[in-house]
Amino acid sequence: MPVVSRSNYTAPLLCSNPHVQTIIPTVFRKVRGVSYQRERIATPDGDFIDLDWAGVGSKRLAILLHGLEGDSGRPYMMGMVRALNRNDWDALAINFRGCSGEPNLKLRMYHSGETEDLHTVICHVAASGMYDELALVGFSLGGNAILKYLGEQGDRKSPLIKQAVTISVPCDLKACSVRLEEFRNRPYLRRFLRMLHEKIRVKALMMPESISDIGYERIRTLKDFDDRYTAPMHGFKDADDYYEKASCRQFLPTISIPTLLINATDDPFLSASCFPIEEAKSNINLFLEIPEHGGHVGFMAFNNDGEYWSETRAIVFLNTMVS
Repeated sequence: MPVVSRSNYTAPLLCSNPHVQTIIPTVFRKVRGVSYQRERIATPDGDFIDLDWAGVGSKRLAILLHGLEGDSGRPYMMGMVRALNRNDWDALAINFRGCSGEPNLKLRMYHSGETEDLHTVICHVAASGMYDELALVGFSLGGNAILKYLGEQGDRKSPLIKQAVTISVPCDLKACSVRLEEFRNRPYLRRFLRMLHEKIRVKALMMPESISDIGYERIRTLKDFDDRYTAPMHGFKDADDYYEKASCRQFLPTISIPTLLINATDDPFLSASCFPIEEAKSNINLFLEIPEHGGHVGFMAFNNDGEYWSETRAIVFLNTMVS
């Protein structure tokens, strides 16, 4: 029954507010000591993915996936990369299509249920013969993609993949899109829509015959965006069809390797349906940890190492849980 009965995370003094936890690390955290080497690989459909490597000469590699409108340079990504390197793990940060600083070539971009590109990267790494062990680490949207991928693959996954850690995961996409419409979350929603608009604007300049941003100002919610763009660009009927097929919760029962899911009770983005207690109770491989505080991809900690609790927790799990 792998539901962690009591998390050991304690928020620092004056940092228990979920919005403090969500905003401060994004705006003010500086992570030093990470140096990336970029590699561009081709995708089967004629596009590309940009990968950022941070190696220490290990035979173990953690593959990291960022959240919505993130990239390899976000503090939560670099903080985890630094913690991994300090603990004898090489790290590989995937930039989703269009998130590496250069627009991708195809109309399609990325979404919460996109697992084909993750599979392409895993096959690329496996073919290199450089590693004896792989782990997957995902944040928010990237965490949803990892959990979905592991459930889809089941026992067919690469035998190199031994463990996974996912943090602040929107396991129920439809419910989370509604949660973001709440008054207290509107600043986050407006920020996401502004950033997504920039990507759509660039696509419209590249492919005016296929996509337009005319009338974008009428988009007020993520569902509006997903109905107009995400769904038709990626083969879904509409936003509801996308949410139903891409949400990871339905895939949790078939995860076959030790996998940690950390979702804070006070996460402003997550609905009650994002805490899959019954699924964790019935799958010996799914470890669900629910700290009282932490916000969305927060879990701040003040220490000499500059390491956040979620990073320390991930390393402990990856180093001790082997399938």
